[in-house]
Amino acid sequence: MVSLFNDISTEMIYPLLPLFTVAVLHATATDLGWIEGTAQAVVALMTAWAGMRSDLARARVPWIRLGYGLPVAGKLVLALATTWPLVLIGRSVDRLGKGFRSGPRDALIADITPDELRGAAYGLERALDTAGAFIGVIAAALLLWWLSDSGDASRPIRIVLVIAAGLGVVAFAVAFFVREAAPRDDAKPQAAPGPIALPRAYWQTLAILMVFALANSSDTFVLLRASDVGLAPWTVVAAYAVYNLVYALASYPAGALSDRIGRWTLVSIGWAIYAVAYAGFAIVTPVRVWPAFAVYGLYIALTDGVGKALIADHAPREHRGRALGIYYACLAGATLISSVAAGVLWDRVGHAATFWAGSIAAIVSIAVLAVARPRSVRQRG
Repeated sequence: MVSLFNDISTEMIYPLLPLFTVAVLHATATDLGWIEGTAQAVVALMTAWAGMRSDLARARVPWIRLGYGLPVAGKLVLALATTWPLVLIGRSVDRLGKGFRSGPRDALIADITPDELRGAAYGLERALDTAGAFIGVIAAALLLWWLSDSGDASRPIRIVLVIAAGLGVVAFAVAFFVREAAPRDDAKPQAAPGPIALPRAYWQTLAILMVFALANSSDTFVLLRASDVGLAPWTVVAAYAVYNLVYALASYPAGALSDRIGRWTLVSIGWAIYAVAYAGFAIVTPVRVWPAFAVYGLYIALTDGVGKALIADHAPREHRGRALGIYYACLAGATLISSVAAGVLWDRVGHAATFWAGSIAAIVSIAVLAVARPRSVRQRG
């Protein structure tokens, strides 16, 4: 439920950021790549540390609450921004909260869920998170449409940013209803482990997931592409709502299916769908943009929660916070590289080049997965 309310707030803002940063504050696509990349780097610096601390203290909830409180301040900075460096600051504060909460939150989900339902549990969290995103982007689209005759291009966006910050307070309040997992009878104090304490299969899984992460730039470029082909701001947000609707509807079935047929199968199908979606964005038109966003939503539904379940499958219970934190940190670092590269391709080669490069890199990732995938971990019995 915290994820639901937080994403209502966050996704009211997210599809507007590229339009606000480039069209209103006159930043370049390369600047946008640095903003998103730096924000992800902030996540990278904090996730592993927060996950490790939650393991050592055997307390996940304080990190979760802090992680949902900080974004409120970040969104207020975005609403008041007059230059793109202020967008960088606001986005970084928002992502700092994500860094604090992500590892401990996902470790808590694994702590309180039976092993045979782990994929379904992560799928459910993703489904509610994305249902909030759908509500948020629909609310943003309606507000933009209603305010579109104001005469000032920035005013409708700033109003939406302020409302989103207010809704973030609701998510922060709901986080105080979250409780720690019940302690196990066999729990013993743990010394701080080194990274090498995690099993080899964990590092193999992480490495394969990171190969694909280098192909997957920030979603802001997908939104910028929709604007690039002539969609009005409120229509861009509506197209993003299609993405979130498919993502929300498919996440829980995908997670539950991964419990039955194996996680890597779902991941490889998802990466293939990503390659198709990015190729679609390369040749997109105002009509084609709608199915492209729907296909893109199916890709993320098949891979996001399932990827987290894969990491949790290969991590000992007492080190899950650290394991998931390292995963998020590496993911953020890979997104930094891919987002900056996407911005440079956009500015210096062509808008379509960003998406052709991502599509080709996804195909390479599937080939790497076919050769190097670790054996599946059987959690039952």
